[in-house]
Amino acid sequence: MSDAAAQSLIEPPLGLLAELTHRCPLACPYCSNPENLDRRSTELDTATWKRVFSEAAELGVMQVHLSGGEPTARPDIIDITAHCRDAGLYTNLITSGINVAGQKLDALAAAGLDHVQISFQGDAAGPADHVSGRQGSHARKLELAAQVTGLGLPLTVNAVIHRGNADRVTEMVRFAVDLGARRIEIAHVQYYGWALRNRDALMPTPDQVRSSTEAVERARADFAGRIVIDAVVPDYYARRPKPCVGGWGKRSLNVSPAGKVLPCHAAETIPHLTFPNVRETSLHEIWHHSAAFNAYRGTDWMAEPCRSCDRREIDFGGCRCQALAMTGDAAATDPACELSPFHARMIAMAETAVAEVEASPLDTEYDYRRFL
Repeated sequence: MSDAAAQSLIEPPLGLLAELTHRCPLACPYCSNPENLDRRSTELDTATWKRVFSEAAELGVMQVHLSGGEPTARPDIIDITAHCRDAGLYTNLITSGINVAGQKLDALAAAGLDHVQISFQGDAAGPADHVSGRQGSHARKLELAAQVTGLGLPLTVNAVIHRGNADRVTEMVRFAVDLGARRIEIAHVQYYGWALRNRDALMPTPDQVRSSTEAVERARADFAGRIVIDAVVPDYYARRPKPCVGGWGKRSLNVSPAGKVLPCHAAETIPHLTFPNVRETSLHEIWHHSAAFNAYRGTDWMAEPCRSCDRREIDFGGCRCQALAMTGDAAATDPACELSPFHARMIAMAETAVAEVEASPLDTEYDYRRFL
């Protein structure tokens, strides 16, 4: 196939994750941001972000997730949100919920904000504050959630699930319903970046995974029509891998605080790829022509057993970053797949993690991440 023909098959991305800053008031032990965080001095300025969002709209992006760190730590967040509205982009604020309630949220709503997603570390203050590493954080989140729904904005609750709260999935769903949320993400920790440091302390037991999965199905029946429940099981207990962001370079792209453009959140862990920067290159050029975005697009790059698998265009071989971390080869089958020769190694790692930590969640020693 010629290069021109191949390029014509590349569909436009639907979403853009805009990591406006890595600064964050929380210290969550499962932080998914990269090991090496971008300092404030390296962050893109307002004018560059506006250009990026205009280019995203021209490229075909429909929704922008304003994320971080804590995106509202940027003083230009109102201006950025208004520009996204003017560019015709649907805006979702992904927030820790700290220092957002009050006049700041009112201004964001007036600027055209479409949706708010708040991360909750639990359904009760004590355990939630313990995980976030900040006392009083749960109460601040509740305040923001009430204001979000009071303004008529759609609310999503992001509930990151781990050993300490895997037994409270039903309570988390009921908690989200009581907040007036329209959607909840029951997302088991994915062990990349900082979360990998805390894997032993965070890894749920097999019984917890089974019971939490059953709890999700019961909740979907009990709360049908009241809330949408999305669920992600931990890869370490999976039989088949999940498609990495819907397929590498297929549906979405990330822009880091310093302007690097990535096919997925953790892609910088792949050392042989060089990621272009929006300071020098347009989003259109990056999406269609960069070596990094084309490295694992489609299926031609695959080896066996992925190449002949009937799921190759469903899960696209799974996660490239996880394959690299566990096999040393980013092109290998994701070890989350039971057909991978490394699948047994992944299961053994989960079993070891569970065996090594028997203390209760509130006694668990986390390696907290702090970056203000």
